Amino acid sequence: MNFTLHLTENCNLACKYCPNPKSEKRMSEKVVYAACDLAFSKGNIGGLCFFGGEPLLEKELIYKAIDRCNELAEKTGKKTGFRMTTNGTLLDGEFIDRAKKCGMVIGISFDGITQDKTRVFRDGSGTLAAVEKNAKMLLASMPNSYAMMTVAPSSVGSYFESVRYLYSLGFRRIIATIAYGPLVHWTDEDMEVLRAELEKLAEFYSDILVHSKRRFYFSPFDAKINDCIKDKNTADHCHLGFRQMPVDTDGKIYPCTQFIGDEDWYIGNVFDGLDVNRQLDISRRQSTPEECRECGLNKRCTNSCGCMNRLETGDENKVSPLTCTYERMLIEISDRIAEDLCENHYEEFVKHFGR
Repeated sequence: MNFTLHLTENCNLACKYCPNPKSEKRMSEKVVYAACDLAFSKGNIGGLCFFGGEPLLEKELIYKAIDRCNELAEKTGKKTGFRMTTNGTLLDGEFIDRAKKCGMVIGISFDGITQDKTRVFRDGSGTLAAVEKNAKMLLASMPNSYAMMTVAPSSVGSYFESVRYLYSLGFRRIIATIAYGPLVHWTDEDMEVLRAELEKLAEFYSDILVHSKRRFYFSPFDAKINDCIKDKNTADHCHLGFRQMPVDTDGKIYPCTQFIGDEDWYIGNVFDGLDVNRQLDISRRQSTPEECRECGLNKRCTNSCGCMNRLETGDENKVSPLTCTYERMLIEISDRIAEDLCENHYEEFVKHFGR
């Protein structure tokens, strides 16, 4: 089984768009060990993703979890799988060596050249210099690490340049999304700027696929094109409450991050295990929002993402106008990229998307 361990609610940053409250709550060793045991109780792999707050504030807990999982893997013959999402400011050589040794996949939350505007330390000072330095160190040792980029209205005009900057640092996998939530307010003018930046990124992305021998994954385009080619419903990526379940600091398990603390969505705990009946009940709650059911794009859109819907509208079954506008924009531009590549650069198209 796969769990995301929310090791702490504490964080050393004060990102401008982050809606998550900070506190001194942290996960105990007892909860960590029980989560490891539960992860190996079913399936062929025990998978853990280390999350926060900022997980590297609890570095020793991560080491203990890795050691426990390695013991369980040796005992059961199952595989381990480790991931971590970090703000990158606390990465060091020792941790990178440990991560590389256990095969951990690391994603750095990194907004590119606007980092000092959107992702700052608690005293308001910028994080760009520290994260760039640590990102270079990470990529030198673990080149498959990826950047997780959030585009806010205040930084949208630098979206293209930020992606180009991250690519120049060596990131070949960039997961990018726009900022959602109560601290973010997109205007019509911001959305026009977003479209213009995506158009520039489309040209940049296509140019790399055609002329570079290096692999490059840019999630906004790759995800839409891949799902279309493979005739996948975007909602099928979710598997709410089954695939990657978050564990709160107290050991309670929920179907997705935005539902942590909501007892209506509680599905078990690391000591007693999962409540299968509650899992099944929650899976039946997930559906395409009513206002989206007649839309011809509803299977290609993230409308059924309850986590995102709740963050934006307060209702897991209600999609926001922002989501609708953004998804339509992405699908239109992604389809145009795919059509151009397929018609004019078919060999490169198959090489990239046919793998």
